Amino acid sequence: MFSKLRNRFLIVNLVIISCIMLLSFATIYFITYQNVRTDIDMELHRVSEFFLKPDGKKGNPQLGPGGGHPPQESQGYTNPPPERSVSFQLQTNAKWELVGTNSRFDMDTEFYETAIKEASASKSDIGQFTLDGNRWAYMVQKNNAGYGIVYLDVTAQQNILTNLVYTFTIVGLVMLIVIFFTSRYFANRSIAPVREAFQKQKQFIADASHELKTPLAVINTNADVLLANNEDTIESQSKWLHRIKSETERMKTLTNDLLYLTEMDDARANMLYSNFNVSESVESVLLTMEAVVFEKDLSLDYEIEPDLISHGNSEQIKQVVMILLDNAIKYTPPKGAITLTFKNHHNDTLLTVTNTGEGIPPEHVERIFDRFYRADLSRSRKHGGYGLGLAIAKSIVEQHKGKIYAKSVQHELTSFYVQLPS
Repeated sequence: MFSKLRNRFLIVNLVIISCIMLLSFATIYFITYQNVRTDIDMELHRVSEFFLKPDGKKGNPQLGPGGGHPPQESQGYTNPPPERSVSFQLQTNAKWELVGTNSRFDMDTEFYETAIKEASASKSDIGQFTLDGNRWAYMVQKNNAGYGIVYLDVTAQQNILTNLVYTFTIVGLVMLIVIFFTSRYFANRSIAPVREAFQKQKQFIADASHELKTPLAVINTNADVLLANNEDTIESQSKWLHRIKSETERMKTLTNDLLYLTEMDDARANMLYSNFNVSESVESVLLTMEAVVFEKDLSLDYEIEPDLISHGNSEQIKQVVMILLDNAIKYTPPKGAITLTFKNHHNDTLLTVTNTGEGIPPEHVERIFDRFYRADLSRSRKHGGYGLGLAIAKSIVEQHKGKIYAKSVQHELTSFYVQLPS
């Protein structure tokens, strides 16, 4: 499933980027093509002005004194062609037969006739054709003698466009390869939280089913016993009814905790917060738990700094304190000790609940806040609970933008810390 999700992400990403690249390259090519065409047309007109005169005579001036050409102004040529341009002019009669040439280069008659044929075959006065591996642009002007045709070699300009296409192709392929592996890397990273959440959801469903399975089995068994002895009185069957009621209460506690976690996840944005005296909240919970502590023959020491203010929900913070104290009481052996401190700590408030006992193995410390997770892999029920208390505490603390964590020394101490912003 996750492989398909990753592949879809890759395909969508590559298609979008390919479309963007194609559009960008096409735009660049179109702009370059238009610029090259404009330059060719301008140069072709300059060459045409040089070779052709309005009266249709050849632009081939007579030699001046000493055998050299007279100055351009005396020839009547105002825009000579570039020195490096390869160009020539052909004069034909009305039937497109060659009658004169004006060229600085020696070319055979067959070449000229082919060039005339290409120009005469076109319906446009300006065009291009390929001859002997070179690209030529031409312009036809009708005159009294027939047709004057100017030719300009534009192979270099055409090579610019061809090289541009090759460059775009190579760069595009390289970029797609790089983008593919980059997208694959980030796709795996993006899917990792989804995969983790999915695995946690599967584990959550499995754990919830396991926890519900046991009380349901007990209820079903005791109900069968009652039905098998339906002639007995209720009083004689009371122990079976008490077991059913006990397991029903356990299921009620479990479903309430699950519902609470779900409601908290959905109601984060709608929770109403206000400033409250968190010291009084902690102390009120502590006073309600003192009787339970002494009943289990445990010692309790506490130190609460008065009048510490926090922003949040008072009842939820009380629930966090209740969960941590209840957890400490469950896992502290008789004659053990529980210590609670609450004080200001670096502009935050810090609650510490410490108890003596077996402690938590190091490999389990980071996971004890997961739902249904318990370090006791045998899932012993001697301490009760379902492993949801610490998950609820973590959810509340994170909702208050705080931190909760634990430290433990096996066979000595276990400490839970709750840091809340003031």
